[in-house]
Amino acid sequence: MVPLRRPLFIPKTDARGRRRLIGAAPGADDGLLLPRPPGVFRRFWARHPRTADVIVAVAALLLSVPSAAIRSEYPIPPTPPQTVYAIVVVVCACASLLLRRTRPLLVFAVAALPLVILPPSLVPASHVPPALAIYAVAVYRSVLSCWIAFATATALMAVYTAVAGLAEPAAWNYLITSLVSGAIALLIGALIGINVGNRRRYLEAIIDRSRQLLVERDQQARLGAAAERTRIAREMHDIVSHNLTVVVALAEGATATPDTSRARAATEQIAVTARGALTEMRAMLGVLRDPDLSPDAPLAPIESASVADAVQSAQRAGFPVVLRVEGGLDDVPAEMRFAVARIVQESLTNAMRHAPLATGIDVRIGVRGDAVDLDIVNDGVRPRTDAADPPTGAGFGLPGLRERAAHVGGTLEAGAIDGGRCAPRCPSGRARAR
Repeated sequence: MVPLRRPLFIPKTDARGRRRLIGAAPGADDGLLLPRPPGVFRRFWARHPRTADVIVAVAALLLSVPSAAIRSEYPIPPTPPQTVYAIVVVVCACASLLLRRTRPLLVFAVAALPLVILPPSLVPASHVPPALAIYAVAVYRSVLSCWIAFATATALMAVYTAVAGLAEPAAWNYLITSLVSGAIALLIGALIGINVGNRRRYLEAIIDRSRQLLVERDQQARLGAAAERTRIAREMHDIVSHNLTVVVALAEGATATPDTSRARAATEQIAVTARGALTEMRAMLGVLRDPDLSPDAPLAPIESASVADAVQSAQRAGFPVVLRVEGGLDDVPAEMRFAVARIVQESLTNAMRHAPLATGIDVRIGVRGDAVDLDIVNDGVRPRTDAADPPTGAGFGLPGLRERAAHVGGTLEAGAIDGGRCAPRCPSGRARAR
């Protein structure tokens, strides 16, 4: 047995009523089943970003202000107004960190400003805020922006150090030490920020890709279901429509004839046709219920349909169908042979339904290698006006024929030709229907 484990995520409703994951990035989808972020601090950071920003700003302030009050080794000590000025500037720099998530570049500019405007003896008090600000640039903007900010700040500090050194040559050691320590603080903040930012962007890309895959999976499932419904509808249409049309024609003939023996023969043929339809329906339902068969398996046995059976069925119903075959139809692939039989069957069904006065229905099949030309022509097309029988082309027969022809790499054309005749035609290509 596999032990049950508690869920790795906790659904929560946000202010807009949408469900999200506690500890997940904003916009994370519950359907992804994301695990909660590891560690107490990471979960706290994710749940309370504003509180986390306040903590960062206060920590930066506590680390920076004492440096402004401690006497440095600079030959010229700061005056009390300079010390107060430095504390105010540092407080402003630390306060700007509250906006580090939304305005990282602006926050870095404000936080780095004390590096070049404070007296040289108070510059070390301003090293912490720029390091935290450049971390935010790397995380919330980009690696390129981070390196540009680092290079700009380092260059400004170098210019400031050179100017201060020229003004006070005795303080070169102190100024260089201050420059190196400030650059190292910026570099550490940049490297940590780049690492965290890259990981953050990588996870966001994975989540976005997973969400896209979920959408694509649902779309593929809907497309697959629609295609399967179309396939089932096409097969049932071919089975039910043809056999019922033959049954109706036989029943009408049996009713109209005064000859008892012919009526009995017609009713016997009705029973045979109905049994054949039931057999095909059972075979199709068996395929649909079999979990071991491939989803692309034919819904009816390939051998269940043949051109000869379709022609004989129409002839028994009293329609003048003539079959002409050039070449060996048995030599073509079984799948193509099945498609040709279904196209002939549906074409004869359309002729029986919509051309009851036809004096000739010609079925011509030409086999050339692995290509099949198919023409079914009747001479009895007339418009139907009764509401019980829709006009030609209003049903699903012709779309089904085109789908079958396309399935074996062909095309189909249907409509009136010279002399008022109607012809679904399939010239070559591999069972093309023209």
